Amino acid sequence: MISLPTEKFSNIDTPFYYYDTELLRRTLEAIVKEASQHPDYNVHYAVKANANPKILEIISSYGLGADCVSGNEVLAALESGFPASKIVYAGVAKTDREILIGIDHDIYCFNCESIEELQIIQELAAGRSKKVRVALRINPDVKAHTHANITTGLAENKFGIPMSEMENAIALTQQMPNIEFIGLHFHIGSQILDVTDFKALAERINQLQEQLEPKGITIKDINVGGGLGIDYTNPEANAIPGFKEYFAAFSENLNLRESQQVHFELGRSVVGQMGALIARTIFIKKGTSKDFCIIDAGMTDLIRPALYGALHKIKNLSSSAETKHTYDIVGPICESSDVFAKSYEMAETKRGDLIAIMSAGAYGEVMASQYNCRNLPKGYTTEDLI
Repeated sequence: MISLPTEKFSNIDTPFYYYDTELLRRTLEAIVKEASQHPDYNVHYAVKANANPKILEIISSYGLGADCVSGNEVLAALESGFPASKIVYAGVAKTDREILIGIDHDIYCFNCESIEELQIIQELAAGRSKKVRVALRINPDVKAHTHANITTGLAENKFGIPMSEMENAIALTQQMPNIEFIGLHFHIGSQILDVTDFKALAERINQLQEQLEPKGITIKDINVGGGLGIDYTNPEANAIPGFKEYFAAFSENLNLRESQQVHFELGRSVVGQMGALIARTIFIKKGTSKDFCIIDAGMTDLIRPALYGALHKIKNLSSSAETKHTYDIVGPICESSDVFAKSYEMAETKRGDLIAIMSAGAYGEVMASQYNCRNLPKGYTTEDLI
């Protein structure tokens, strides 16, 4: 479980993010241990989950590659020690500037999401007199058991090339002198806890390979994306996700050909549990039908509850009282959706108490905004507080 050195939080301006780097390292060790059982597996960290430079440096030191979805993420990965040879770059709307960042730094490959994008990459690569490695992101039309806003693999989603256009897109790459087609890329969604979703993806990939091989098309790389979720309800008991079961879903169901490499893009499962948003109670407001615990963190600091209706475990770090009370835990933003939890039971709380919103290491600090002219929350690691 995450270790929260509460005694060291009192002199830090709230709200802020705290990252338990010991838990991060134990999580990375678990990933490396399980992935190393499969010599053809390559793990990339999805930078969009948390781009704090200190966190990126730790992750890169464990030998993971980087999965990026913007040109600035590519630059952040390079600055944090990820080798260009392990950087993959996806995204539905890469600008010319961003594509050139990838080309000029000779990243491992672009995960190309449309024929239109493929044509632009060819044009820009030709202008640099370079040959660029490309994997085509295929929309596999596989339903993931997750929130509708974070599914990415259905035909109705904006991501990827439809399966019906896959062969035409591959044929097009053969006509492009500055494009080297190396593989297929898939991603079905995020916060997936049912491994049968990954088995379904493996089976779909098997079908597509069987469709392509009679036509002389062989695939070097298969990128299955990421999506493995974390336990937001009981983070103490499940601080490290089930990486063994995750990798097994592919090793047992994906029919690999000789010399094929499989690429993974894990994000939330790497960093989600090692982070907490620390806030301070401004006061308790007595309502006519409920009590509000008003804290100084808001949706500008952690947007997941407002955006997805996401539930995080919340703890009062200042109180050891056994007396429980029910609150709506809300922030200071001028929006009715600025609510972290409704009818939430926790230790009886008073003005000044420190509050921890758990499992906030992924899609927290990186999604913060300055709406209402608020300051961005700072991120502190275990090493910062020693």
